[in-house]
Amino acid sequence: MQNTKTQDTFVGLFVACGIAALFFMAMQISNLSPFSEDNTFIISANFENSGGLKVKSPVTLAGVRIGRVSNIFINKDSYESVVEMHIESQYNNLPDDTAASIYTAGLLGEQYVSLEPGGSEEFLKADDKIDLTQSAIILEEVIGQFLFKDAAEE
Repeated sequence: MQNTKTQDTFVGLFVACGIAALFFMAMQISNLSPFSEDNTFIISANFENSGGLKVKSPVTLAGVRIGRVSNIFINKDSYESVVEMHIESQYNNLPDDTAASIYTAGLLGEQYVSLEPGGSEEFLKADDKIDLTQSAIILEEVIGQFLFKDAAEE
């Protein structure tokens, strides 16, 4: 009888660990994992089209996540999408001529902002704006251009 209780306890602990692992994986995949905004600074960039970019999307530099998108809104004067990003303070040495592009992870994956540093001696500071941007590539527009280009050639 004692052996059955011990075995039941181990099975219960194993199931609890499995559920905790699944929860952790779900949080990592859905970008809902905790991201501390305590040691960050905010920079922004204007894009003609931010595509499917979402708040909490990753901001990367050389493939390494260095921050997250914190806000996306429309500039009422230029009608462009303004993307605000929280960048971890340890990356406070980004040149002020850094370029920002919106890419898609894989063919149908999530969109993210990729930063490519320039060569300036000056660095981005809190509340600075990135001037060099490349908007998201919209798959439907590319397909439409390809189809209409072929139709025009015939």
